[in-house]
Amino acid sequence: MAAPRAAECPVQIEAKLAHVHKMAQEDDVWRGNLVAIEVRVTRVHAHPGIMMDGQPNRIDPDKWRPLIMSFQQFYGLTPTRLHHSELGQIPESAYKPPGWRPAA
Repeated sequence: MAAPRAAECPVQIEAKLAHVHKMAQEDDVWRGNLVAIEVRVTRVHAHPGIMMDGQPNRIDPDKWRPLIMSFQQFYGLTPTRLHHSELGQIPESAYKPPGWRPAA
């Protein structure tokens, strides 16, 4: 069965879960709330329109302008935001686990 893909995305990566690393296990507040997910890339799909001329396995950086999320806002390869981000409207406190307090 083929992996689901988004037609609007010119580069897509298929991966399999390799390991889930539990983090901050020594911290009473963060324990169980933070993990790092390790994956193994199994396949890369790239739209032909962003490939380097004469190089079928290389993406041309002058043809691809990826969307980058930085601090909950969307950027491209320009210094200004590209468009509105719903994630950017969520208060930062919503990302903290219950009982979290800043270090003294």
